[in-house]
Amino acid sequence: MSLAQYDPPERFVAGTVGPPGNRTFFLQAREGIRITTVSVEKVHIQAIADRISDLLEATASLPTQTPDADNEPLETPFEDEFRVTTMSLAWDTDRDVVVLECHDRDPDGDEEEQAQARAAGLPADIQSMRVILSSPMAAEFVRRCKALVSAGRPPCPFCGGPLDATGHICPRANGYRR
Repeated sequence: MSLAQYDPPERFVAGTVGPPGNRTFFLQAREGIRITTVSVEKVHIQAIADRISDLLEATASLPTQTPDADNEPLETPFEDEFRVTTMSLAWDTDRDVVVLECHDRDPDGDEEEQAQARAAGLPADIQSMRVILSSPMAAEFVRRCKALVSAGRPPCPFCGGPLDATGHICPRANGYRR
């Protein structure tokens, strides 16, 4: 298993490349000159922000002060190390930190899954990234994630699906364009 660990990172952010409706989402961790960038889905960004926020509230670890807002773009040039398919989140009670892990596939997968990966020409070794975040850093990460998700296309008032500039075919309107 190939693991990139950041404990703690100097910077850990979510970011996008491309216009709304055609964006690619990334997570990026940096420590010194070492940078790891992984691609994720928009729903991953929303879900992990919600879960970290819930975790900070449940552990009463909401920081009174967060680091300065990080609104800088992703660091370039970059190429994603892998596409995230599995994520895990934990709270380390001994250190009072959030532990986020991202994997390219299930680390508990069986031998058959690894054999299928080799047959498909993919590396059988699971690629992973582990990031350890203090409460203030985690709260800033949540803020940026929520801003990133809300900066996309506005939702349809009828079905909640994303609206394009030209409208969309709304299932609630029986297939008529809204």
